[in-house]
Amino acid sequence: MKNTNGKEWIMMKKKWRKIAAFIETYILLKNQSLMIKLCVFSSFLVIFPVLSVGIISYKRSSLELENELRQSSRQVIDQVETHIEYYLQDFEITSLKMINSPELSSLLKMKSSESKEPLIEPTRNTLKTAEYSRADISNITILLDDGPVIDTLGKRNFYPAMKMRDEYWYSSVPLNGMSMLVTRKLKLENNELPVISLVRRLYNPRTLLPVGMLIIDINFRRIEEISNKVTISKNGYFFILDANGHYVYHPDYSKLGKKVEFKQLSNLKTEESSTEILENERKDFVTYTFSRNLGWRFLTAVPYRDLTGGMIQIEKTISLTIIISLIAAYLIGFGFATSIIRPIRRLKHFMKEVEIGNLNGRVRVDSKDEIGQLTAGFNKTVEKLSNLLEVVYISKLKEAEMSLKQKEVELKMLQSQMNPHFLYNSLETIRGMALEEDQENIAIMSFSLGKLLRYNLNNSSSTVSLREEINFCEMYLRIQKFRFEDRFEYKFDIPDWAMELKVVKFSLQPLVENCFVHGYGPDNRKIEIVISAIRQSESTFVIRIFDSGNGIDEYLLEEIRNRIQQKRTSMDGKNIGILNVHQRIHYLFGSKYGITMKSEQGIGTEVVIHLPLPDDSEEARE
Repeated sequence: MKNTNGKEWIMMKKKWRKIAAFIETYILLKNQSLMIKLCVFSSFLVIFPVLSVGIISYKRSSLELENELRQSSRQVIDQVETHIEYYLQDFEITSLKMINSPELSSLLKMKSSESKEPLIEPTRNTLKTAEYSRADISNITILLDDGPVIDTLGKRNFYPAMKMRDEYWYSSVPLNGMSMLVTRKLKLENNELPVISLVRRLYNPRTLLPVGMLIIDINFRRIEEISNKVTISKNGYFFILDANGHYVYHPDYSKLGKKVEFKQLSNLKTEESSTEILENERKDFVTYTFSRNLGWRFLTAVPYRDLTGGMIQIEKTISLTIIISLIAAYLIGFGFATSIIRPIRRLKHFMKEVEIGNLNGRVRVDSKDEIGQLTAGFNKTVEKLSNLLEVVYISKLKEAEMSLKQKEVELKMLQSQMNPHFLYNSLETIRGMALEEDQENIAIMSFSLGKLLRYNLNNSSSTVSLREEINFCEMYLRIQKFRFEDRFEYKFDIPDWAMELKVVKFSLQPLVENCFVHGYGPDNRKIEIVISAIRQSESTFVIRIFDSGNGIDEYLLEEIRNRIQQKRTSMDGKNIGILNVHQRIHYLFGSKYGITMKSEQGIGTEVVIHLPLPDDSEEARE
């Protein structure tokens, strides 16, 4: 009882001492000068409001920073998720096309007792064709249950396909015909190539029983491009986990295909998006979303110290603000504030004039301090801006005028590059002389070449029907038969609906001529030229010129593509036919039409002309 009373007495003494100290301070201030009182009171007036605002701002900013990071991470993940989903869904379509191909369908229908050897090579060619059509396909494998293995890598694959049956994912491939995506590594001769494999069970169309597996290995080039665009923070990173908790993508390629090392991440809920604090060495702030289409989780990890780094900076800023405010309370007076505010107000008034387009006025400069320098700099900026706007306006008018004149001149030059009227008369003379001398071959060639020249000379229109252009091209090929004889064959695959469509006049012959320029190599083997037309979309059709010749050198092919892309003709006279045709299509039908090329040494060259169907063509000309 006595002990309790003693404690209460001590507490009462402390309270009285605080009250006495406050009264003593007040008495001392009462007798001090007004300057000291103002300094003390102004200190309290600055400290308490700033401190209160600082604490509230610090806590509020911390929450806002965390929410902003969470929202920005989700937005970035959602964009990446959408891109990757669309990208991988294309391979679903590719796999279905392979399965429904005649070669693979015939192979799957065969019984286990029948010999599959005759269909293996055609099936491999089908797979290679699909692989060549997509630069992001590294390998395609068909693994049949009764033994045969067909893949496109062949001897370059140093990983036996039969070993795939022992991998963790093989037994979990869906039995309902749906595909599954897994991360694997292709073992090549000198390195290992990480890939995402789209796997799908193959079924006998007759018995509907599983007979094997289709594995399409997709390289990381496109997924890496998409993932590299994800920027969360300086030390943050982006990664992807599959439904079983294996790494699909990670900046560290050594982790691909391995089980995630954190149990906290392997047991995440399958809700659309959420956040977690990962209890690792860095204590990462993890944001993730779940893709129901792929069964994957897309995650970003940011060290928590990066998040709190901004909070610490806010804390330092608030503390520094309190100190500066105290100093300012002692030093800044009404006159000094007025001297600062007055030129700023003048500058603000002039800035409003500039906003509405009045660039003629200037602000008076009264001093050479920072505000004076800022005012003078702003005056110079406005003056330069006024001059620049005038120069740009005049330059744009001249540029537009020059561009129109240049296009008009270029189109006329392109249309008039071939007008050899005198050659036509000369060829008629040669034909007559050949008939007199019973040189029928020379007469036929002269007659055919004369008709070609008449075709170019008499028809003044920029466009002709595809039928006319085909007839003209076939006449050229018959002439080439006299020169090359049986060293080449040609074939036309043009449907009836395309015959009357409009094409650029004299567009096929220069491209077919390139088949002879680049097609024959040192081996002088026989080549085949195929000219076909297909509908590409509701508004576009394409004409395809393919030759099975030697192909174009990769450096020359890249040079031609660059010149086509830059929309300029060749300065050295090479490849002028291709560039001429491309520019005429570009001028007549619009910038989205023209020529594309691809070639492979030893395989052949393909030139594709993209042209509009009638409705789209009229809009382009308008």
